[in-house]
Amino acid sequence: MGLFKTNPFGHILWVKKLLIRVLGLLTHRRFRGFNELQIEGSEIIKDLPDTNVLFISNHQTYFADVIAMFHVFNASLSNRLDSIKNVGYLWNPKLNIYYVAAKETMKSGLIPKIFAYTGSISIERTWRAKGQDVNRQVKMSDITNIKKALDDGWVITFPQGTTTPFKPIRKGTAHIIKQYKPIVVPIVIDGFRRSFDKKGLRIKKKNIFQTFEIKEPLEIDYENETIDQIVEKIEYAIEQHPSFLKVIPQEELEEKERLNKALRNW
Repeated sequence: MGLFKTNPFGHILWVKKLLIRVLGLLTHRRFRGFNELQIEGSEIIKDLPDTNVLFISNHQTYFADVIAMFHVFNASLSNRLDSIKNVGYLWNPKLNIYYVAAKETMKSGLIPKIFAYTGSISIERTWRAKGQDVNRQVKMSDITNIKKALDDGWVITFPQGTTTPFKPIRKGTAHIIKQYKPIVVPIVIDGFRRSFDKKGLRIKKKNIFQTFEIKEPLEIDYENETIDQIVEKIEYAIEQHPSFLKVIPQEELEEKERLNKALRNW
């Protein structure tokens, strides 16, 4: 790797690699230590092409969701099946992983700015800014940057654009899918909202049952399916369709957590 070799966004690759290693070491115990991340479907990762892959996921925290994905993806590429045991997989991380994030969030402090260097495609949200609802046009430069990232590697996006569950899917994701025809891989996560604060930086509670499921790529007819059909397919794939909404009694949640804790200690 050349000393000043960069990716399409001008980030120096050895700096990005160093940041991923350091941040990975600092966060590993959040998913294997304080909590145990239960992974399913990681064998799918190894069969994906090196570029034009779009990961879609539900969203529970600003940063912990993406950090977990960096861990799982790199562990999977290092032949660790459904496991992030032994953080050595971060010695030579995949450097062409990107994630879509709100520009406002990624400029909100030193730590977000450091995270941004690891692969953020920072976009201006068209529906919300500074805690207020807005209505503005999509910036074509944002769409161009997502295309640039897909051409170079893998892109992670959260199509609801919010950490609030069961919010509508933003149609922009469906437009990107229809226009650029990436392989679309759904991911469903759970337990992060209970483990971490909203930003995903502070551990709120330990011994939480965290799950991370990677599903088979979606079958999409890019030419004939409508935007609304793709949106509905995304809703079902990341389990955010209204039909998934149900109220689980608090007693059932607590019993499930006690059982999982007992199994981990067994």
